[in-house]
Amino acid sequence: MVNLSRIYCCKRSRIRVIFNGFCVLALFFLFSDQEEILQNPFSKQPFSILPPTTSIDDGVSKYAIPVEVFWKKMVENGVYSTNYSVDKTAGFETNILRANRSPAICYGIHEHKGYSTECEYSKANPQCNSGGFLNYIKFFYCDWGKYKALRYLVLAIWLVTLFYLLGNTAADYFCCCLEKLSNLLKLSPMVAGVTLLPLGNGAPDVFSSIAAFVGNNSGDVGLNSVLGGAVFVTCVVVGTVSFCIGEQSTQIDKNCFIRDMCFFLFALVSLLVILVVGEVNIGGAIAFVSIYVVYVVCVAANELLRKHAKGSKLESTPPLLPVGGSVISSGIVEDHSIHTGLLSEESKLPHWVWASNVAIYSNEGVKASSEANPESLWGWNEEDTVNDNSSFSCSKLCSMLEIPLTLPRRLTIPMVKDEQWSKTYAVASATFAPVLLAFLWNTQDNLGNLANDIAYLIGVLAGGIFGVLAFIYTRADHPPRRFLLPWVLGGFLMSIVWFYIIANELVALMMAFGVIFGIKPSLLALTVLAWGNSIGDLMSNVAIAINGGDGVQIAMSGSYAGPMFNTLVGLGLSLVLGAWSSKPLSYIIPRDVSLYSTLGFLVLGLVWSLIVLLRSNMYPNKLLGVGLMIIYLGFLSFRASIAMGDGSLHDSS
Repeated sequence: MVNLSRIYCCKRSRIRVIFNGFCVLALFFLFSDQEEILQNPFSKQPFSILPPTTSIDDGVSKYAIPVEVFWKKMVENGVYSTNYSVDKTAGFETNILRANRSPAICYGIHEHKGYSTECEYSKANPQCNSGGFLNYIKFFYCDWGKYKALRYLVLAIWLVTLFYLLGNTAADYFCCCLEKLSNLLKLSPMVAGVTLLPLGNGAPDVFSSIAAFVGNNSGDVGLNSVLGGAVFVTCVVVGTVSFCIGEQSTQIDKNCFIRDMCFFLFALVSLLVILVVGEVNIGGAIAFVSIYVVYVVCVAANELLRKHAKGSKLESTPPLLPVGGSVISSGIVEDHSIHTGLLSEESKLPHWVWASNVAIYSNEGVKASSEANPESLWGWNEEDTVNDNSSFSCSKLCSMLEIPLTLPRRLTIPMVKDEQWSKTYAVASATFAPVLLAFLWNTQDNLGNLANDIAYLIGVLAGGIFGVLAFIYTRADHPPRRFLLPWVLGGFLMSIVWFYIIANELVALMMAFGVIFGIKPSLLALTVLAWGNSIGDLMSNVAIAINGGDGVQIAMSGSYAGPMFNTLVGLGLSLVLGAWSSKPLSYIIPRDVSLYSTLGFLVLGLVWSLIVLLRSNMYPNKLLGVGLMIIYLGFLSFRASIAMGDGSLHDSS
């Protein structure tokens, strides 16, 4: 009899092999045939790549002019957008949006007047740079010039790869550190559920927003990404869940739903005020983030009062605990603790909830689940999917192709999880993590050679010391039992560093796509970036809801509490960092009138959900799903019509 689970396993392994193979090919094409592939991704100097004099090729002769003259000529020729102004007495650029690189300044690349090709235009205008480690605009217009379809394909594959790397870093590194940190700090499920856990599941959205505001100075991209993701989750995800469980007649908790809805609406009103004012100082940004702190206090107080009033042992219905933007019955926690033998002093959150929204990106989760119960999650075990006589399996090939994607992170992120423990990688991460931090420190502008050398010297010395200590005081068979907190904090810090690197590269690629397709990057952030960061929510919430029972409560609550966390914490921290970098002045919010329509449709979806659920006695039904889908389609149609009318979409041919 044919083992269907093994067939499924083999197919999935082959899909992973194909995906990793495409990723490796994309890396090959990006790094090949480029003269200046690497650049400083965090530079605030628009012309940091220019020498004191720059060469200009007008098609007849090539000559050198001072950068100051080069500036003035480009301004006179109208290369810059209206968002830019030049202080001619000082000889440098000032930007009212504080954006050092903007695709608007490359608007003329499609016509490339005065230049024979787009490549010559991009080389003559070095400010046509989306940022990031890789110069995507140069790659598209200057490399592999005869193969236009190949350039589109490579960038599309790299876009998917960056989404995968962002989610995988959260699933296999960041969430593991958060779970260990929660256990070390002995946080209760309630406290962990509203603090560390939402950060793990919402990390891709949060750090994409921060990278847009700080790394690329593209606040409109960060705003549209978070709000676009919120509209997608509250409409498409909730709508899909409602369709899937419409016949189950499962009731969700009314008090929790109304509480989350009220806080979410208040957060959106507060954000609207900030957008209308057009600027925010450090105090206002902190006040915006504090809304989530108030939410956490209200949740904790509510659960404590409920427990005190009725008593946890006498309640017929276990209290609901917020978990990672979701709400989960404490009975699930207790059942899990009893079955796993963890109910000694206090129960802990089940392992699976720590990366529920990013589990589809995990490489380790499937292996761990297969070892514990080969058919518990996917129904197959990779090691058993090939012929026993085969010396080279799909899994081995997949692991080989994953090396370019996983090795840099494994060598710099300390991991103390039992299933992932390796003394070799532990020593390597302790050694190379300080070196990576020194490298990133040296990407700052206006650092002299001496400061750069000192930073690298400190990084190498610190790495050597940490590496020696890790080699002496760790064992090969298990993670360290003592002094575990420094390892966990190191993994936490380096995961955040990699989040920022990957998210900054993702935003840079979005900026490049804006130039290539002639579309405002904010519109791409509203759609492509929002969809990419929210696909995990869609798949995980639907899968959890189909199981019925508490799964419906988790999926529905997570679809509202999750976007609220991303809005308050993701955008809030971005505004705090932006305001901090602008001291003593206020941070200028990018002017994007379309954000008001996005907020309007988001509020409309929330109000529709509130009305329908209250009228149906908190039973999600297909009417709710149909209405939300119509609202989202209307939102896309409205934004597309605005984009065609205001020039957000223009011919890129």
